[in-house]
Amino acid sequence: MSGKTALVTGATGLLGRQVVRAFERGNWNVKGTGYSRADGVSILKVDLVNAEQVASTLDNVKPQAVVHCAANRFPDKCDNDPEGTRAINVEATRSLASLCAARDIFLIYISTDYVFPGKPGDAPYEADAEPQPTNLYGQTKLDGEHVVLEEYKNAGKAGLGVVLRVPVLYGDAEMPAESAVNVLMDSVWKAQQEGAKIKMDHWALRYPTNVCSSAPPFACFILTEDVGRVCHDISLKYLDSDDRSKLPQILQFSSEDKFTKYEICQLFGEIMGLSIASIEPNTEGNDPNASVQRPYDCHLSTKALKDIGINVATQDFTGWWRWNVKAFRK
Repeated sequence: MSGKTALVTGATGLLGRQVVRAFERGNWNVKGTGYSRADGVSILKVDLVNAEQVASTLDNVKPQAVVHCAANRFPDKCDNDPEGTRAINVEATRSLASLCAARDIFLIYISTDYVFPGKPGDAPYEADAEPQPTNLYGQTKLDGEHVVLEEYKNAGKAGLGVVLRVPVLYGDAEMPAESAVNVLMDSVWKAQQEGAKIKMDHWALRYPTNVCSSAPPFACFILTEDVGRVCHDISLKYLDSDDRSKLPQILQFSSEDKFTKYEICQLFGEIMGLSIASIEPNTEGNDPNASVQRPYDCHLSTKALKDIGINVATQDFTGWWRWNVKAFRK
C-alpha cells in the first residue's frame, strides 16, 4: 500500500467512478462521496452544500488528496436551475477548498473546456489563455476555478489546490445519458426505427476524452492514459514536490481526436453496421435565440501537463468503442 488516502467527490458519476479506480490501482486507500446513489460504505453520503458534513468527512477520512468531480455539468440543466447550479458548482466548491486548505489537503478541481469562448481560429487554448464562457455552465465552472485558487492563496497554501480542465468525456457508463458521447449510440439505434428523423449537430468540434482507468486489452501500448490516471499522476507529482510554487496551478487534459456529434454518429454506425440515413447533419451552429450558446472549438492544449512530466497520451476513440461493443473487424 502507498499509505496515502484519496477522497473523490461525485464518485458515483461517470468520471468519479474511474478516478476512484485509478487511485485504487495506484494502491491508495480511496473513499468516495455521493448523494442519491451513495451506498454509505465505499461511497459516503455527503451533501456538499453542507459544510459541517464535508468537514466531518474530511476529518474522518483524513485524505492527502481530494479530487472534486461533483458538479452540475449539463449546460441545459444549469440554465434551468441557475441557483442550484451556483450552489454546487461555486459555493460548495469554495467551502470544500477552504476546508481542504485549512487541513493541508491537496485538491484537484475538475473544470471544463467550456470556460473558453471557442471562437473559430482561437483554439487550441493554452492554460493561461483568457477565459470567456458562452453559457452559465462554463461561467459557474470558471467561478469555481477562481474560488479554489483564491481560498488556497488566502490560506497561504498556493500550489496545494489546482484546476484540471477537461473536454467532453466518455467511457464505461452505467447509463448512456451519463455522457454526451455515449448517448449518441442511443441516437444511432433510434435512427433504425421506421419513420425516424433525427437532426444532429455537425458544426461544433469536440475532443472526446476517455475517463476509464485502464485501456482495452488489445491497446496496452496506449499505457492506460485517461483522466483518472492523470488525476492520480498529478496528485503524486504535487504531493512529492518540495516547491509547489514552481508548478502550474491550472492544468489541461484532452484527447486529440476531433469530431462533430454527427461524425461520431457516422463512426458508431460504421462500427455497428447500422445505417444513419435517418440522421440529418445540422451545420447551422447556435440558434441565436437559444438560451444556451455552445462554443465552436474549445480544444485544450496539454502543454502545462507535458512541461511537468505528466504523460498525456490518450486511448484511441475508435478502438475503444470497437472494444466496448465487441465489434472487431478484420
